[in-house]
Amino acid sequence: MSVSIRVIPCLDVAAGRVVKGVNFQNLRDAGDPVELSKRYYDQGADELTFLDVTATTEERATMYDVVRRTAEQVFIPLTVGGGVRSAEDVARLLESGADKVGVNSAAIARPALVGEIADRFGAQVVVLSLDVTRSASSPSGFVVTTHGGRRLTEIDALEWATQAIALGAGELLVNSIDADGTKAGFDLELIRAMREVSSVPVIASGGAGATADFPPAVEAGADAVLAASVFHSGQLTIADVKRELAAAGIPTREGVSE
Repeated sequence: MSVSIRVIPCLDVAAGRVVKGVNFQNLRDAGDPVELSKRYYDQGADELTFLDVTATTEERATMYDVVRRTAEQVFIPLTVGGGVRSAEDVARLLESGADKVGVNSAAIARPALVGEIADRFGAQVVVLSLDVTRSASSPSGFVVTTHGGRRLTEIDALEWATQAIALGAGELLVNSIDADGTKAGFDLELIRAMREVSSVPVIASGGAGATADFPPAVEAGADAVLAASVFHSGQLTIADVKRELAAAGIPTREGVSE
């Protein structure tokens, strides 16, 4: 393995505050997004992911001011998602300081959105965010959900990922709703399945509870590992995770601080 693995803190934001729950439920306050972003940048985060988790459900736009203030404090790639419904939304986010934009519910409702964004801004801007749960009714055993995990679909997660990549998605953010917030470890079966069908980088999300959880996710096929609550609580730092990965022989990017 020669490509450095990225360690990415995720900031789930609602009403201007970072929140965290379990299985996307019972959200609780976890801090100010700008302050947390700066903390993770100082710790050596490779990227940041900012998700406005109630934008789609509340049918409103992402909070551009929070994005702008966050981008002013960090100088690493920033992915922003939540409430993105058009290429114009993407243009505004990029102008506000985002480097990449996550699409989920709107792309599921209208897959052509993926191609429209990729054609205008490049595939490297398009991150397909998949909130995945297990379902015996789908061919792969996994289906996608919409509206921040609140609405179940019958769409097979692997089939949708494959379609979106063909349309122009440049990266997959694969979040296991079943593992989300449980701190029981990443869903390795899901990561392996996505790796098999994906020709673009895969970001593993959902379930991290200890440093030992991260190397198996990479070994299962993740190009990047993402976590939220373990970083927000101070249980783990970016440096802790990078040291664990390095000890497992997995290369990470430089810039780790205590």
